[in-house]
Amino acid sequence: MSPSTPGADIPDHPDRLWRNPEPKRSYDVVIVGGGGHGLATAHYLAKNHGVTNVAVLEKGWLAGGNMARNTTIIRSNYLWDESAGIYEHALRLWEGLEEELDYPILFSQRGVLNLAHSLQDVRDSVRRVEANRLNGVDAEWLDAEQVKEVCPIVNTSPDVRYPVLGATYQARGGIAKHDYVAWGFARSADAAGVDIIQNCEVTGLDVVGGRIVGVRTSLGPIAAGKVALCSAGHTSVLAAMAGIELPLQSHPLQALVSELLEPVHPSVVMSNAVHVYVSQAHKGELVMGAGIDAYNSYTQRGAFHIIEEQMSAALELFPVFARAHVLRTWGGIVDVSPDASPIVGLSPVDNLYLNCGWGTGGFKATPGVGWVYAHTIAHDTPHTLNAPFSLDRFTTGALVDEHGAAAVAH
Repeated sequence: MSPSTPGADIPDHPDRLWRNPEPKRSYDVVIVGGGGHGLATAHYLAKNHGVTNVAVLEKGWLAGGNMARNTTIIRSNYLWDESAGIYEHALRLWEGLEEELDYPILFSQRGVLNLAHSLQDVRDSVRRVEANRLNGVDAEWLDAEQVKEVCPIVNTSPDVRYPVLGATYQARGGIAKHDYVAWGFARSADAAGVDIIQNCEVTGLDVVGGRIVGVRTSLGPIAAGKVALCSAGHTSVLAAMAGIELPLQSHPLQALVSELLEPVHPSVVMSNAVHVYVSQAHKGELVMGAGIDAYNSYTQRGAFHIIEEQMSAALELFPVFARAHVLRTWGGIVDVSPDASPIVGLSPVDNLYLNCGWGTGGFKATPGVGWVYAHTIAHDTPHTLNAPFSLDRFTTGALVDEHGAAAVAH
């Protein structure tokens, strides 16, 4: 392929990325969930804390859950100090992750635009830009003409239903190739001695005297000194096995890709009012998503009318896409907390740890949450960056309300 051909820069993989061992009967740490967060946690347990007697248990194939079912957007321009702290930590790790893992992840810092379509949008957006700057996060406010300069294919006509009045812009934001990210973390963890066990479903948690002592799986019981839950929309189901009721709702979140196109979309564009976000992947397909389906479900598919609304919104912002064909659609299962912020930290059961509630923002946090979750597990105390996201904030009232800055409605 020529260098200008879409997909020409996607590298080949080694034939084998990690071992597929049989599970041992006991581990120091068992991580439940072999997606991005679970694999990143295993990587940083080994790299930062020297903890390598670790198993990552995945009920299906590696990174076949939400990691394979997201839209890969990376940014850190959240409103509140607590959110900006953990997402900016993640973004800084993203910027050096390819070198750290010695594996291509195709992190493309093409910039992220969050469009404003009303005067209230403008006020909220400018407020967020100033909050970002105070937290050391790169952020700009662009008017409609400047939006057009960054992304020439956006329709900035004043005659549309929701005219573009401006946008926040984070130049360091962008996208990465989700499966390469998972494989890079898996390869690194495996090389450090971590066992990655696929097709191993956790069917029960063994708690004795208020302390977790092991897990029951489809491959037999496994004793564990510590157990870390990293299973996104299914975390509440697993926690219930230990008698913990989590304040989470699980919803389908749908996305789609178009047929392959020549490079046409240079950035990432998000809109809450028109309700779509769009980027162009490395191979050339347009990647589109929107908000969650309103009903609770554990199915990895959703309702057709949501896709129809996404297409309508996309065509309003990007009339140039009118003749593009949808290639495929899919759904993930997102876990949403009452304040649209994650739960990362200790649980009421000793040595059982929680990482959940990321809603639509889990992918962008991957290296950052892996770092702080590994610290929490290794030291049995939260890292300063995830301390605000403890479970007890729902009883103390110290909420981190990110409904607005999540960019699409929860």
